[in-house]
Amino acid sequence: MRQPVLDRYGQPPPTVQGQQITPNPSRNAKKRLFRRFPQPTHGNNAPMNTPIEMSHEEVQRVRLEVLRREHRDLDEAIHALEEVRRGDQLTVRRLKTQKLRLKDQIAAIEDNLTPDIIA
Repeated sequence: MRQPVLDRYGQPPPTVQGQQITPNPSRNAKKRLFRRFPQPTHGNNAPMNTPIEMSHEEVQRVRLEVLRREHRDLDEAIHALEEVRRGDQLTVRRLKTQKLRLKDQIAAIEDNLTPDIIA
């Protein structure tokens, strides 16, 4: 009589729809597994563990989106504090200066992204 296969913790190995997953499955077994459970991919169909290289322009566009979102969030926070009229003036002033700094950074990135047109 054949002994049941146990892992190092004394438990039976996991199964996939009635089939045992062995520690070193054969090539065909691996193909079956990967068909059932495809590897996660990035948007460009590269596996998740491969690094994605972005150009400088793409990085700048992502940074621009993040800065715009932060600017929008600060604007909403300032309006909420002014609406309640309970926020101290120092906090509102600091938020406004931070918002202006973000606006300057956004303008600088937009200037770098737009090509210079010589008329």
